Amino acid sequence: MTYEAARSINGPYLAILGASATAVGIIAGLGELIGYGLRMISGYVSDKTRRYWLITIFGYAVNLLAVPLMVLAGHWEIAAALMVMERLGKAIRTPARDVMLSHAGSQIGTGWAFGLHEAMDQIGAASGPLILALVFYYKGGYKTAYTILAIPAVLALISLMFARFSYPQPAELERAFRQVQPEGMKRNFWIYMAAVALLAAGYADFPLIAFHFKKTAVVDESLIPLFYAAAMISDAVAALIFGKLFDRIGLFTVAIGVLCSVFFAPLVFLGDWKLSLAGMVLWGIGMGMQESVMRAAIAQLVPSEKRGSAYGVFNMGYGLFCLFSRKAIFQIAQTA
Repeated sequence: MTYEAARSINGPYLAILGASATAVGIIAGLGELIGYGLRMISGYVSDKTRRYWLITIFGYAVNLLAVPLMVLAGHWEIAAALMVMERLGKAIRTPARDVMLSHAGSQIGTGWAFGLHEAMDQIGAASGPLILALVFYYKGGYKTAYTILAIPAVLALISLMFARFSYPQPAELERAFRQVQPEGMKRNFWIYMAAVALLAAGYADFPLIAFHFKKTAVVDESLIPLFYAAAMISDAVAALIFGKLFDRIGLFTVAIGVLCSVFFAPLVFLGDWKLSLAGMVLWGIGMGMQESVMRAAIAQLVPSEKRGSAYGVFNMGYGLFCLFSRKAIFQIAQTA
């Protein structure tokens, strides 16, 4: 809720502070590069130190508190630094957090743990921007918006501390259920990573889809946000369904998710508005699968002692392939 809401207004806020379009693009790209590129380092450090809670809490604090601090940014350079700091915090926390989610999954089902996490994530990602929409509707400004986002940020940190003291040793949740696993990241993991990279490289991002809707007028401009909302709803529901399915049939769930979503592209890019809406639902289903059971599968492929590094490699590889391929596809679309 906090950082996704902020991301919906960061660009216009930078423009108000005097940043150029080029500067905004560089800042956004740098933030994403840092956000994905440092995850492997963070995962390695979490495995070496075993300080999963410390790393997670520190990362969340940096990630969340950078948002309300935007109120103090009197110059666009300061705001840009805070935006990059927010992405840095996410890079720090993500691998360690995913390791602890995998430990909790041994109690409630690994697929269900990651599916529930993705569903809650999408609820926050949708509700945060809606809250800011109300702020601006009632004539509130950017500083009011960033100030209000301090509330969910503080509540998130309080919840995190409650979890920390309730479960100080999350690895203990898994030990009672631990099965014999191969040591380290073996061949199966790297084959899986190759498949993940190919999927990430070929999955169109929503900005490209929205660009297509706008350019072709297949969907009225005022309806594009509603199409995205439909995708986010299907994302949340699919994450829960695939999570439960993963706990029953395992890694084959990923293949089912890919097959369910693979037809989104022709529907979105070649169909009328009705087929495009159906395509957006399939696109959301694919995203729900990718953000839930694709992470849950790591817990089956890698032992807990190396899981932080594995999640670091997974997040960095997936993110960078998404980032670079989408930049290339968008350039092709602009010249088409």
